[in-house]
Amino acid sequence: MENLPEGALEVRQFPSGASNLTYLVKIGEWEGVLRRPPLGPIPPKAHDMGRESALLGKLNAAYPLAPTPYFFTDDEGVIGAPFYVMERRKGVVIDDSFPEGVEPDEELCRGLSRMVAETLAELHAVDPEGAGLGDLGKPEGFLERQVKGWISRYEKARTDDVPVAGPLSDYLERGIPESPQPTIIHNDFKLNNLILSPDDLTEVRAVLDWEMTTVGDPLFDLAVSMSYWVEPGDSRALKAVLPTVTATPGFLSREEFMAYYGEKSGRDVSGMDWYLVLGYFKLAGILQQIYARWKAGQTQDERFASFGERVTTLVEHANELAGTSSSSNGL
Repeated sequence: MENLPEGALEVRQFPSGASNLTYLVKIGEWEGVLRRPPLGPIPPKAHDMGRESALLGKLNAAYPLAPTPYFFTDDEGVIGAPFYVMERRKGVVIDDSFPEGVEPDEELCRGLSRMVAETLAELHAVDPEGAGLGDLGKPEGFLERQVKGWISRYEKARTDDVPVAGPLSDYLERGIPESPQPTIIHNDFKLNNLILSPDDLTEVRAVLDWEMTTVGDPLFDLAVSMSYWVEPGDSRALKAVLPTVTATPGFLSREEFMAYYGEKSGRDVSGMDWYLVLGYFKLAGILQQIYARWKAGQTQDERFASFGERVTTLVEHANELAGTSSSSNGL
């Protein structure tokens, strides 16, 4: 963006999110959204604001649900960290509750479910080369790197002993499947990363949080999304990991969601068991890294105090899935 309007600058932090920090910035009637890395030490190459801004600049033309970036700076003298500013898309974000006055009947819940699946399938239909993002990732060996990387991150950030983590790691390493044709993948696709129309909650206006986007296995992206998708019959502990409205009766189950995604994308989703295990393990690894930073005093956000228990829940749940998968496959 070449010129900002003159006037007093107003800044307000958006409260949600446990990774990059996001702020609403206003000058008069003009509004934008500022993204910067989290406070405290961060892993090398993580939270790359320049990469995220450049990605959005190309992706927006092929996938308009990705917001348009205005500008990026790596001058840490401005706010103490690199950051970029993008357009603000107004709407509703649904997390662990519905907007006031909304009664979630079955029609709404199933409509929301289908919208989320369709939005993911539409992203996976974007041609990486055509969008100028063919060099965004390294599809060859993608799943092998994911398995190795998340096991390593989990171990480096480990604070508590979860006995089943070892067998779970073995399961993931020995069962890596052959990936389908690579696509652009979001890598953190979930309901509360979507901005919805207040007039029709089944209409999506934007997809947010593109920091982990790459080119890779679309079924991995689907599994990551399913790791956030809670069902009414899930355990109380699993529902408490990251509370979401998808536990409301009427939403598609994970199996129904994956089948619908398969229908819309044309991809075979019959071999999702291993992917789901990896999806839960990845989520455990993310929360473990955040919990380790909290436990070391590198962040004071008390939301993260319970993340240790949530990590244990996820690892144990993934291990149960792995056992079921192994049994059904005769392993």
